[in-house]
Amino acid sequence: MIIRNLLMGASFAALGATAATAQYSLTILHTNDFHARFEPISAYDGPCSAEDNAAGECFGGSARLATAVAEARARSNNTILVDGGDQFQGTLFYTYYKGAMAAEFMNMLGYDAMTAGNHEFDDGPEVLRGFMDSLEFPVLMSNADYSGEPLLAGKLAKSTIIERGGEQIGLIGLTPRDTDELASPGPNVIFTEPADAVASEVAMLEEMGVNKIIVLSHSGYAVDMAVAAANPSVDVIVSGHTNTYLNSNDEDADGPYPTMVGSTAIVSAYAYGKYLGELNVTFDDNGVITEASGGPLVMDGNVPEDAAALARIAELAAPLEDIRNQVVARTSAAIDGDRTSCRAVECEMGNLVADAMLDRVAGQGVTIAIANGGGLRASIDAGEITMGEVLTVLPFQNTLATMQLTGAYVIEALENGVSQVEDGAGRFPQVAGLKFSFDLSMEPGSRVSDVMVADGDGWVPIDPEAVYGVVTNNYVRGGGDGYSTFAQNSMNPYDFGPNLENVVADFLAASGEYTPYTDGRITQK
Repeated sequence: MIIRNLLMGASFAALGATAATAQYSLTILHTNDFHARFEPISAYDGPCSAEDNAAGECFGGSARLATAVAEARARSNNTILVDGGDQFQGTLFYTYYKGAMAAEFMNMLGYDAMTAGNHEFDDGPEVLRGFMDSLEFPVLMSNADYSGEPLLAGKLAKSTIIERGGEQIGLIGLTPRDTDELASPGPNVIFTEPADAVASEVAMLEEMGVNKIIVLSHSGYAVDMAVAAANPSVDVIVSGHTNTYLNSNDEDADGPYPTMVGSTAIVSAYAYGKYLGELNVTFDDNGVITEASGGPLVMDGNVPEDAAALARIAELAAPLEDIRNQVVARTSAAIDGDRTSCRAVECEMGNLVADAMLDRVAGQGVTIAIANGGGLRASIDAGEITMGEVLTVLPFQNTLATMQLTGAYVIEALENGVSQVEDGAGRFPQVAGLKFSFDLSMEPGSRVSDVMVADGDGWVPIDPEAVYGVVTNNYVRGGGDGYSTFAQNSMNPYDFGPNLENVVADFLAASGEYTPYTDGRITQK
């Protein structure tokens, strides 16, 4: 069977290389930002029912990826399978199994290498090390000094060399520069600039005679273009982190597949296993790409699910069924939790979570809630809301955290929240108990205005000198997503409240049938 690919087409890039005496072809199969989506997903990237899956309305899942990878290998003479990071976190599978299930399925599919994403550090170096110990391939990260972290030193590699068809291929890993803000790598891992780190590894690989170099990057599309411009010897960058959808034949895509920066081909396959990226490249004998073509293969209902993978997923899912099938409430309409909304504007899921947080601690004198948009990981379909869906939206096992903060520091936190909107950063603030405006034409740090706080049934301007009770989650309260002002300036902080997913589930249950909404609490000038 040939996998149907509505989006692929031929995207040949003649790069004007000099005539070669020999040519070498390689197929690079790639995934990124899988986030524990071992089971199929809906069109909203959330859970998909068995009935909808049987009807062909679902996407992805490891069983489909297994079929697609096997078929892609069968139609190419030389293939590698690589990942752009963030296998961890996102569903109850990760909550329950941590990295063990990801390791099992990556080994089953036969990956050759992956880069560490920021979410690989969510549970500290201990869980990452256990994951790496179970893998049959290397995890790479060049832009960090981890020599002082005994769990990673000697195990995590900056780069590696693999062989295909008699040719050596150099692979380099990249992780977000701000992983120390985004996750929990601990104090012994020091992150560095990506372009410089890549340059150092490229020089070493070239000195060893390697002239085909691929970067596995979890640094985001924009950073990857800058890395490519600074490192013309890099042939291919497999991009991750920003869930970028590249496709030369879809006007809604974020860019062409591949995106060429000089002679470097950048590829990305969105996220959640919805696509398998397939890049076919031809090198001349000097290691210069002469042709690059391919696209994202859509993992829809036309891709059969591998029977062995399907059976193993069902076996591992069995202990989770009672938890995730529990119905907690209903919603009259789909609740939008898409990252393009919740990381840029007021969104329905942001209002739900912020309202739930504030409702839970209102009796403690707390009047302001701030939730990081990046902590909201999926939408919820209309109808019954299960605990599994709530856990998919809020997979991080964060706890409710409260503190007291002056109005000036609340404004400072909001400035941090809107400082990287253009990059789709997860720090964007979803709020309750206050409203504000922001202006992206202004420099970061001076974008926020018209901050108002609730006062009875009305609103009053925030007082920079007054002290307010604020609720967030323990990750943000500890300085995550750049909210250092919470870590440094909070008074009477308490990070050990109930789990956020239970807070939201309880809030929904109390509502009976929830109606999603936005009300203008965040406006852009």
